[in-house]
Amino acid sequence: MKYSGIDLHSNNSVVTITDEEDHVIAEKRLPNDLTKIVEFLSPWRDELKAVVVESTYNWYWLVDGLQEAGFVVKLANTGAIKKYDGLKHSGDEADARQLAHLLRLGILPTGTILPPEQRALRDLARKRMQLVRSRTSHILAIENIAARQRAMKINSNQVKRLTADAVDQMGLPSDVALAVKSNLAVIITLNEQIDLLEKRLQEKIGERKEFILLSSVPGIGRILATIILLEMGPIDRFASVGNFASYARCVDSQHMSNGKKKGEGNTKNGNKYLAWAFVEAANFALRFNAEAKRFYERKKAKTNTAVATKALAHKLARACYHMLKENKPFDVARCFA
Repeated sequence: MKYSGIDLHSNNSVVTITDEEDHVIAEKRLPNDLTKIVEFLSPWRDELKAVVVESTYNWYWLVDGLQEAGFVVKLANTGAIKKYDGLKHSGDEADARQLAHLLRLGILPTGTILPPEQRALRDLARKRMQLVRSRTSHILAIENIAARQRAMKINSNQVKRLTADAVDQMGLPSDVALAVKSNLAVIITLNEQIDLLEKRLQEKIGERKEFILLSSVPGIGRILATIILLEMGPIDRFASVGNFASYARCVDSQHMSNGKKKGEGNTKNGNKYLAWAFVEAANFALRFNAEAKRFYERKKAKTNTAVATKALAHKLARACYHMLKENKPFDVARCFA
């Protein structure tokens, strides 16, 4: 049996093939050209247990291409792989060999490879979030200009309703008014694009049963249900509710020894988009749901606002897991019993 690891970079990759004793059979630095990488691996196609690719920002083309070429591909969770500190030498070749070594031992931390169409839809939802953040920055810019120039306090909804004529009536210096109109023009454009993406997302998943179930949770509306559904992927990939809560960054990361805390682990291990969505859901739930509010207030009395919000987010994440596993709508009594 042979094992392959690929250390992927922006413009080239180091491809290594090893045997059962970790001896390097073949190794080469290749340009990021799928044809050349497949050609290099092909002589060992039938002997390879799998090809391991790092989960970097640019892995889509390589993983999809290798799978289409008939290779078994594993996506390495680089955040969960720690290098041995005692190594005297390290480099791209050593990194590729380490991936193959972990695969041989059966201890390779892996990530889920979603189908390309699912990834495309998920990335579309992430693009919407990027545009919303950009729109917020322009809204804040107009609010700051109004406060600085005229001591005016306007909120985001008022900014969204502004027109070029309304800006002219604010009595701002001509250059300042031009700056505001520039921000306003960008906001209008972003509004159009955000609406377009939301419409596409709704068309794609609005009728899915999982979407309807998630929408029944207090604090989770149409947008958050979309983000949670697309970021979690198939619920069956999580062995337990604890695994899902950890992936959503809703649990503590700590190192314990002899009953004492000795430090913290990788607090960023997990899905940041899913973590954000459940915190947002918690903030909405405590405003509009009495049971969620009472749970939050009990936690807040013992800790602080941030910890109480995170605890409520954890409750909602666990509820979502069980709902999707059991195909049942939200049960407030069960969640906050």
